[in-house]
Amino acid sequence: MSVNIILLGPPGAGKGTQAARLVEARGMVQLSTGDMLREAQASGTEMGKIVADVMAKGQLVTDEIVIGLIREKLAQGGSGFIFDGFPRTLAQADALAALMEETGQSIHAAVELQVNDEILVDRIVGRAEQARAAGQPVRADDNAESLKTRLMAYYKQTSPLIGYYHAKGLLRGVDGLADIDAVAGQIAAILD
Repeated sequence: MSVNIILLGPPGAGKGTQAARLVEARGMVQLSTGDMLREAQASGTEMGKIVADVMAKGQLVTDEIVIGLIREKLAQGGSGFIFDGFPRTLAQADALAALMEETGQSIHAAVELQVNDEILVDRIVGRAEQARAAGQPVRADDNAESLKTRLMAYYKQTSPLIGYYHAKGLLRGVDGLADIDAVAGQIAAILD
């Protein structure tokens, strides 16, 4: 049986790292909104042309387009899906629930990588400083002010999903500040 999960947590909590581990260890498919949009844009398909047109105009891609891309991915099958960066809002969560029902699938867990914001900011800024010192590339927004702005946007927009998935009995919390292997172990325990 395939298992579908949503990874929740603020920017820098480690969602991408854990998704990559699940892809490698379990053969799950990571559905990252940004990756799907870039892939669609380059594909030349009808949906890809719509995405390319919207992005070329500098407009935001609608929830309907993202759900359409997810529908395409779900139709390809796999041994479970990891939703990373989607849903971000309650409307998107409702749309995803409707799509899962329509396709005869379900979300098995919404895994929240729980973090302390101050420690998270210190960790990311420290990592960025180490990378810069080593001459490695870093995200332009990996600084304390940008991170605090991104965290505020997360809490305003996405944190209502914590209550949404809790009410559905799907929310599972893990210590997002533990080391990478420990977080992976906590997620594996939820999935097994």
